[in-house]
Amino acid sequence: MSFDISPILDDWDYEPGQVVVRRFIGNDGTEKIQLRVDLGLLQMNASGRPDGKRPYGKESLLEHYLSQLKKYRDIHNGDDKGFVLTAEDCAKLQQEAIQYHHRYICVFQLEEFENVIRDTERNLKVFDFAKKYAQNDDLVWSLQQFRPQLLMMQVRAKGAMLLESKDFQAVIDLVTAGLEEIRQFYREYDRPDLLEQSGEIQSLEAWLVELEAKRPRSPRERLEKALNDAVRNEDYEKAAKVRDALRNLKS
Repeated sequence: MSFDISPILDDWDYEPGQVVVRRFIGNDGTEKIQLRVDLGLLQMNASGRPDGKRPYGKESLLEHYLSQLKKYRDIHNGDDKGFVLTAEDCAKLQQEAIQYHHRYICVFQLEEFENVIRDTERNLKVFDFAKKYAQNDDLVWSLQQFRPQLLMMQVRAKGAMLLESKDFQAVIDLVTAGLEEIRQFYREYDRPDLLEQSGEIQSLEAWLVELEAKRPRSPRERLEKALNDAVRNEDYEKAAKVRDALRNLKS
């Protein structure tokens, strides 16, 4: 039995700057996803915990800790005061969240947008869980720092699904709300430096400009643009005609 994966890598080139992904059925009959990286590849399950493990018999560590919280509440008459996530707990949850992060990047590339939403929602639960129960603010930030990137990916996935029906305005509203949520996150954690440098904000703002350019215009919007263009070009005869058309449209 050879452990050398060179033949696989030789047949599947790594492309710098590109997310190179494929989905296939594994020898165990379950769907797998592979991500080509510079030094080899990452393989993960398409559903469940990406590495296929079931910690403490649960689908994920998050589910294990949620069951621990439930037991704690049962013992303390529904009260969760005193339940905490230690540094070790948060580190384990972070490592698990990274697995789901890799997968939602992959399934986004495969245009499986519902699965992107599935995995991002799952990681948001982790972030919220740690925010409420982690021992200190540093542990909270160790997970929350990934929220802007996750929110961007979620907005991208939801927006891509809406674009299938050509609902540009709904996508624009979605992106605008997503931008505000990311900005509010940085304001909440008093990180104006990250607010100004955020690649996630820059990416969504660029997409917003692209969407605005592609959005179909109403007759009024087309006339208003024609009027502005005519005035800018000092074509006053055309501007007068466009004004008349606008008045007729309004009437």
